[in-house]
Amino acid sequence: MDAPGNISWAVTATALVLLMTPGVAFFYGGLVKAKSVVSMMMMSFGSIGLVAVLWVLFGFSMSAVESPGQFAGNPFADFGLSSLASGEGSNVALLGVAYGATFAIITVALISGAIADRAKFGSWLIFAGVFATVGYFPVAAWVWGGGWIMNLGTTLFGEDSGIAVIDYAGGTAVHINAGAAALALAIVLGKRIGFQKGILKPHNVPLTLLGAALLWFGWFGFNAGAEWLAEDMGKVGLISINTLGATAAAILGWILIERIKDGKATSVGAASGAVAGLVAITPACANLTPGWALLLGALAGILCALAVELKFRLGFDDSLDVVGIHLVGGLFGTLYLGFFATEVGLFTGGDFRQLVVQAIAAGAVLLYSFVVAFVIGIAIEKTIGFRITSEDEIAGVDLVVHGEEGYALTDA
Repeated sequence: MDAPGNISWAVTATALVLLMTPGVAFFYGGLVKAKSVVSMMMMSFGSIGLVAVLWVLFGFSMSAVESPGQFAGNPFADFGLSSLASGEGSNVALLGVAYGATFAIITVALISGAIADRAKFGSWLIFAGVFATVGYFPVAAWVWGGGWIMNLGTTLFGEDSGIAVIDYAGGTAVHINAGAAALALAIVLGKRIGFQKGILKPHNVPLTLLGAALLWFGWFGFNAGAEWLAEDMGKVGLISINTLGATAAAILGWILIERIKDGKATSVGAASGAVAGLVAITPACANLTPGWALLLGALAGILCALAVELKFRLGFDDSLDVVGIHLVGGLFGTLYLGFFATEVGLFTGGDFRQLVVQAIAAGAVLLYSFVVAFVIGIAIEKTIGFRITSEDEIAGVDLVVHGEEGYALTDA
């Protein structure tokens, strides 16, 4: 665990996952209007600054519990990590803290895509801080820190059942969590001016493709990074090929749907398909054979390509399809394990119980995150306001909120 090779991989994986949040900024930044790109990217960079500080101060302490019935860890148990930093084995322990911080950061940053073009930056930071504290930190404890989701199989079916919720890298804690919160905020802030299908187009497609590429690159740290804690890193090969294969298959699935529906396969569709595949394989990367991972990716690409149309049918303005990609993709990847997880899925092991615990975990996180984000969002909107004025939205959120423009088109 503390061998030089493992330590080196831990540092590399942490850097890879941290890079994913600038990747989100580029991906989202290219999809919005030219006069909103600074605002969009700043919400991701603001998340890095704020959530990293909160994680060091008390978030890590909250992300582990002593018993399954505990809501979250004591935030003051090791405030500022002073005890951990001075204790035995602090080198390895602090690497784990840093790695965990990158997951908290990107979970919050993902939510921002649902409120593009119309959110106040200060209000967003307040939301980000509160949601990280009561939304992400407790859920991380439930899923990975000894909480009730981690122990759900034992609780329902006994210690000898061998059944446990599978969420290797964050289908519930990251993607369902962020996607449900995004849906709540989209409802709270309402629709952008001129919201309708086809009217709001990406202003910089290459920027979006760059973001997708950075996300795919960083996702190898996201999925395979935790293997540094294993004695022999025995699953890193499987995780890596599944992260590659499922994502590639999702690109094909997404652009196939585009070709059938609209007559053309687009580069933005390929980028979105890649992200959908990455989302779906996240919980499943260590527990599927490569063939089942390819099927997961292809189906996720198809499903998410269809799901992004729901906002027009149901009337909520999820600006950059956080719901259609992260919520739907996260749900699909989590539930897929109930059918095809190696040796324990319904079709690969003949046991329906795996599907039961996967569904309970997914549904609980979805409901909890939606309610928490909705309450926080409403509280901010009713007090200091969350959404900019219509006049400011038309003028451009970049200049109004940040006093900057994404592109200097003249020397003046």
